[in-house]
Amino acid sequence: MSENVSLAKSRGIARKMAMQAVYQWQMTGDDVVDIEQQFIAENDMEKVDQAYFSELLFKVSSENDIDALLEKYMDRKILLVDPVERAILRIACYEFKFRLDVPYRVVLNEAIMLTKKFCAEKSHKFVNAVLDKVARELRVHEIKKS
Repeated sequence: MSENVSLAKSRGIARKMAMQAVYQWQMTGDDVVDIEQQFIAENDMEKVDQAYFSELLFKVSSENDIDALLEKYMDRKILLVDPVERAILRIACYEFKFRLDVPYRVVLNEAIMLTKKFCAEKSHKFVNAVLDKVARELRVHEIKKS
């Protein structure tokens, strides 16, 4: 049990850092290798699932169909979404699509918590609505079981 809790906690920290790193990549266009190295150098990585952080950063920045999938459920283009919200949406969408080992409720809850902490007051409603629809498309069998 405590092993799962520590994994959950270390992945939660990895998601937060990945959100910040993806935000930096979106805003600067810097190479993700440089961004990853900067984050590792500037942060205490002892409590972070570093492999998960790196996976999220590299895959989100290179996965071309995530934005199209998100835009199906939005009333605007992804580039018009607040950059922090955009980073959170991209990470969660990636996890829905490629990390089937992570329950959809965990992905959704983590995204909502990050949004509440780092975005405008009501942003979590928008993020929740979009991700709920993405989850219904990508995790239909998992949602039916719950």
